[in-house]
Amino acid sequence: MRKILMMATYILFTLQCVGVYAGGKLPLEYGNKNLVVHEDTVKKDTVKKATAYEKLLKDGGSECEGMFTVRHIKDDWYFEVPDSLLGRLLLVVTRFKAVPQGFKMLSGEEVNRSVVYWEQHNDKTLFLREYVQSQFARPGDKIAEALKQSTVDPVIGKFDVIGRNPETRAQLVNVSKFLLSDNKTCGFTSSDRSILGIGSLVQDRTFMDTIKTYPINVEVVTLRTYNITSGKLPAAATGSVTVKLNTSMVMLPKEPMQPRLADERVGFFQNPVTEFSDEQQVTSRGAIIQRYRLEPKDPERYRRGQLTEPKRPIVYYIDPATPKKWIPYLKAGVNDWNVAFEAAGFKNAIIAKEWPDDPTMSLDDARYSVLRYLPSETENAYGPRIVDPRSGEIMESHICWYHNVMNLLKKWYMVQCGPLDKRAQSMTFDDKLMGTLIQFVSSHEVGHTLGLRHNMAASSATPVEKLRDKAWVEANGHTVSIMDYARFNYVAQPEDRISEKGLFPRIGDYDKWAIKWGYQYRPEFKDPFKEKAALRAEVTKKLKGDHRLLFIGDEGKGSDPRSQSEDLGDNNMKANEYGIKNLKRVMENILTWTAQPDGQYDDLNTIYNSVRVQYLKYTLQVQKNLGGRYTKNVPDSKGRDYVPRSIQKEVVEWLGRNLFVAPLWLYPDEVVSRVGLKAVDEISDRQSSALALLLAPGMLHNIYSTSFSVPEPYSLDEYLNDVFVAVWKPLNDPNELENNFRRQTHRTYLSFVERVIKPNEKDNTSLNMTVTRSDIQLFMEKHLDKIEEHVKEQLAACKEGDMNYRHYSSLLRNIKKTKETYYGKDADV
Repeated sequence: MRKILMMATYILFTLQCVGVYAGGKLPLEYGNKNLVVHEDTVKKDTVKKATAYEKLLKDGGSECEGMFTVRHIKDDWYFEVPDSLLGRLLLVVTRFKAVPQGFKMLSGEEVNRSVVYWEQHNDKTLFLREYVQSQFARPGDKIAEALKQSTVDPVIGKFDVIGRNPETRAQLVNVSKFLLSDNKTCGFTSSDRSILGIGSLVQDRTFMDTIKTYPINVEVVTLRTYNITSGKLPAAATGSVTVKLNTSMVMLPKEPMQPRLADERVGFFQNPVTEFSDEQQVTSRGAIIQRYRLEPKDPERYRRGQLTEPKRPIVYYIDPATPKKWIPYLKAGVNDWNVAFEAAGFKNAIIAKEWPDDPTMSLDDARYSVLRYLPSETENAYGPRIVDPRSGEIMESHICWYHNVMNLLKKWYMVQCGPLDKRAQSMTFDDKLMGTLIQFVSSHEVGHTLGLRHNMAASSATPVEKLRDKAWVEANGHTVSIMDYARFNYVAQPEDRISEKGLFPRIGDYDKWAIKWGYQYRPEFKDPFKEKAALRAEVTKKLKGDHRLLFIGDEGKGSDPRSQSEDLGDNNMKANEYGIKNLKRVMENILTWTAQPDGQYDDLNTIYNSVRVQYLKYTLQVQKNLGGRYTKNVPDSKGRDYVPRSIQKEVVEWLGRNLFVAPLWLYPDEVVSRVGLKAVDEISDRQSSALALLLAPGMLHNIYSTSFSVPEPYSLDEYLNDVFVAVWKPLNDPNELENNFRRQTHRTYLSFVERVIKPNEKDNTSLNMTVTRSDIQLFMEKHLDKIEEHVKEQLAACKEGDMNYRHYSSLLRNIKKTKETYYGKDADV
């Protein structure tokens, strides 16, 4: 009966729609003359049922339109995802917005980053995938399509589609659970929680704070509570900790910038990729450099070689929480880079601005590059980048500037340049000096955010004696790159009268060249592979003509002694000899420079620790030349050339003068007594560490094997004799403390020799095999004979029974014991 009624209703409704029926009641005889269909019955059965979308919206709530239409209905948050955003890459960056006191990270610092995109799985489901591809193909090549079809990104979120907006057709999904959970995109991973000392998420004390949407981005603020696992935080007694996070979701460009393929001889941060092309016979491993997109407003003017403003300059905002007196210096550190961009053909390419009074802007918004000023006791600053993985385009950066970096700058400058600059001879620097120091670090960190890596080899391009040449160093600077850790010109001496211009780092020739290489506009190349070939040829030509532009990408951690942190000049031994002269001047004045009116010694402790650290750096920098190898990173240089014999001999001689003659100048009684340091132990430890390096089986093997591969060999015999001369000094110094250290080094030296001749079972097995299978033991046997002969000569000159007599007698007994153990008691040795 119901089916008949519905059919009749449908016929009548159809007639009405075409104008046959004009309203009122209609009697209808269709197999049953009593069947009457009324108009209200027709209306009731033809009313469309409300969709799930419409039902949800009946509950009210708030609505905000932007990249997504964001809805807040009751306790849940929803995104309306337009079809135009399906497949569109979104940059997601999560940062701390507020943290508890004593937390390991600060407001403004990054939690995580990722690139995601929405995908239509079916009519009822949207997937959120993370873009993780690292394979790169030449655009237009057939293999590019094969790559696209054969790779898949992980699904990181599944969302049920509630319905479509009837006007925009955007799909409504509930995002509350995803945004409030812990995940790699907008929360903490288990690894993150372990590092931060926090436990599991407490769901009933975790809330959405706000979601704001703009034309190309959405900003999500969440308040999260965690169980606490570390008792070090002030909040530990409560058993929980609460943090506030800001997650930015920013639309990446629809058409990515053309990537620039890396050249290992120019120091840019990179995204590693596997390169494919139709022309290859084998795939290659390469990289895309990280850089901002700079395009000239006037391409024709740029083509003529005239400076041109970019369509969109690089803008850095200064955190409004920055103390006002430092803002001009931080801005100057940003604007310093314009001289480098001029080398790339751009003027006014980079601009620093104070944060505007604009309620629509947020410091956490990933659309803006910001120098964040953080209230931290950490003595540091750093400059990360957020990058489009398809092209290497830098989308933004949040430089993190810790308040206490000023203390680090004060220590560096007083210790390295205190004897050269009267302004650095007290614990309170005037604002101009401190501001200039801040500017230098600002420039360095901005360089990182522009894509530049550390170039620890830059300072090696400057001859040591030029560092004392007032006219030259003030005109050229003491290093060719501000991206080196070449803090200040500690080689300069007071009599050189070198001004601030010759003491501070600045944007150098390497920086200008690297920015030119990375940022020059080359529209003639539509193919990144062809551009790479052309740029490589240009780099080769440039490096042939100017070896000062050397870049070694080991961050100072490799075997090349030219690439070191904190060093200066082309010869560490000469440079650091001058450095020690200045350290001695600091020590002569340290009590005056650090005097406190209340009779405390906190400042003395701070500067004295820095002096000792500086001395240790000098020693380690010198040691790195021993057995080192030069990296081939300039055209026509040898693949892996060895440090020359003459340089290595200098190392041993330097250590003999500056370490194995105990540096007692570093430990005057009037200082040591105030700080409570046990100087004897520290000196002994440093001498012992140096001996462990000099007589290590690996070092001996390196010296020996290299002697067969170089035109001017440093034979193992000669090396051991040089080390012997450096260490085995007579026990006749007027200062008995010095004689004490010499006796200790003799004993330590002999123990290391014995260890090579008769390795301990606990020693490294591979090194034992290296020693026992080579001639090294034979050389050390011969060397032990030399030591024995020397000891006998010294013993004969000693007065029987005195300290030195007993010392040499003890050494002879140990030598005899070693030979008996090695050769056997009855062997003829």
